[in-house]
Amino acid sequence: MHHRNILHISRTNRHHDRMRELSHVLDVSTLLATPDTFEQAITSGHDFDLVILDLNGVDDSFIESVDDYLTDNGLIPILLVTDEDKLGQLRLPVQFRSDFILSNASEAEFEIRVSQLLWPGEESVPSDIVTVENMTINLATYQVYIDDHPVDLTLMEYSLLSFLVTHPSRAYSRDTLLHRVWGFEYCGGTRTVDVHIRRVRSKVGPQIASHIITVRGVGYLFKL
Repeated sequence: MHHRNILHISRTNRHHDRMRELSHVLDVSTLLATPDTFEQAITSGHDFDLVILDLNGVDDSFIESVDDYLTDNGLIPILLVTDEDKLGQLRLPVQFRSDFILSNASEAEFEIRVSQLLWPGEESVPSDIVTVENMTINLATYQVYIDDHPVDLTLMEYSLLSFLVTHPSRAYSRDTLLHRVWGFEYCGGTRTVDVHIRRVRSKVGPQIASHIITVRGVGYLFKL
């Protein structure tokens, strides 16, 4: 993978932490902008490889301005971030590569969708393969293998496991895991985390389960 530059446009800072985290796991640099500073950003001299546009509070005229910029600059791909209740209003551009993601999607899904737009055809490069003892996780294809045998995980079980594995040696509270894996708008209780941890441990087997540590009074961490 080669280094890539992202322009992130949003009226709020609700995804700023997510963008900072993205720069830690992918070889990217991000310029943060608002609709008011969009013109300044695109005339700053930076060449962008991807635009991420948060549709929250953005009107159609601004979306057209962004489309014109993408078209005029070599059909730069775009990732649209939308709230679930606005899905019916979503229209993806057809003249260049585009994708969308829900605002409450997991970190793992966000990373994969960004990677697929930035490095098309290179999604399964070595940096997308994480190996811990007898377990292999392919972050590009959402697949987990134990001793080269596929593990049947649900999407949320996969997202929880991949998040802990890609953020090792740090304890995360149950509330934080709910926000980072299930999404900020998830209304379920923290017991959901415990249930999924138990299921993940049973599916990956004792060798990998021993890496998933319960931190008393806090939550969980993945110990390398």
